[in-house]
Amino acid sequence: MTDLLETVSTSGAVYDCSHWGRLRLTGGDRLQFLHNQSSNNCLVLQAGQGADTVFLTSTARTLDLVTLLVHQEWVDLLVSPQRREFLLKWLEKYIFFGDDVQLSDRTPESYCYRVFGSVAAKITAQFGLDPLANPYDHVTIPHADAPLTLAATSGLAIPGLTLWSDRPLRDLLSPYPQLSDADWEHLRIRQGRPAADAELTEEYNPLEARLGHTISFNKGCYIGQETIARLNTYQGVKQHLWGLELTATVTPPTPLILEGEKVGLVTSCTPLGKGAFGLGYVRTKVGGPGLTLHTPEGVMAQVVEVPFLGTVV
Repeated sequence: MTDLLETVSTSGAVYDCSHWGRLRLTGGDRLQFLHNQSSNNCLVLQAGQGADTVFLTSTARTLDLVTLLVHQEWVDLLVSPQRREFLLKWLEKYIFFGDDVQLSDRTPESYCYRVFGSVAAKITAQFGLDPLANPYDHVTIPHADAPLTLAATSGLAIPGLTLWSDRPLRDLLSPYPQLSDADWEHLRIRQGRPAADAELTEEYNPLEARLGHTISFNKGCYIGQETIARLNTYQGVKQHLWGLELTATVTPPTPLILEGEKVGLVTSCTPLGKGAFGLGYVRTKVGGPGLTLHTPEGVMAQVVEVPFLGTVV
C-alpha cells in the first residue's frame, strides 16, 4: 500500500484550500494592529516576507493558527475555514476610532492552493523563478488576467508553496495529482499540524500546542501576552501535544491512560497501515517520546515526535 505522506513529499501533489478563509488588512497601521493582536513579531516583517502567528484569548487560549503574508500595500491572512467568520468579527472589534486599519474578507473572490514536493519545483521553474530563499518569503507575478502570489510554505513540514490568486488556477494545476480534504486531514495529522476545533481550542494554549515558533517573547504587549510570559518564565506548561502511534483507530476525544490514571487525550486520529496515527495532549510529568499509553478500550498508543511541532523546552 502506497504511503500518502511519502508520495506527496516526493512526487508532489496539489491541495485546493480555497474554502479556507482569506482576510486582508490595509491602512498604515495594519502591521502594528496585527502585532498587537497576535503572538508573533509582525513589525519586523518587510514586504515579501511572512510568518505564522496565533490569535489568542485574553487568557492565552488558542483561537487559530494563521499564516500572514506582508505585501507592499496590504497584509493577507490565511485562516482556518471554521474560524473565518469568527476572526473577521473578532478583529473588527479591536479596530478603534482613529486606527488606520481596514479589514476585508477576500475569500469569496479569491483562490488558494497548497502545492507540495516536486510539483512546487516544477511550477517555480515554469515561471522562471529562483527558489524562494526563506520560509514564508513570497513573490507576486502576472498570470493570465490576475496577479499570482507564490509563498514558500506548504502549511506542513513538507517543502512546497502556497498559491493565492483572484482567479482559479485549474489550467496551471490540473496536470498534477489532486488531494481531497480527507487527504489533507491525514497529512496534517501525520505531520503534527494542530487544527482548529481539535488541537486548537479554548482548552489549550500555544505553548501546550508546541507552537513556539509563532510566539515572540520579547515584543511587548499583545492579547494573551501576560499569561504566555508567566507560563514560559515559570515553566507552567502542564501538557504538550505529541504524535501517537496507535494500534487501532479511535474516535477523538479519547482519554489516554497510564497505570489507571488519565494522563492525556487523543484529539485527532487517522488510519495508517494496520493501525492508526493520532495527535494528542499528554501531561508533561509522565514523559514524552517513547512513552506507551492506552485508551480505555485497550488501544495502545506510543508517544512520538512529529515534524511540524517545535521543541519542548
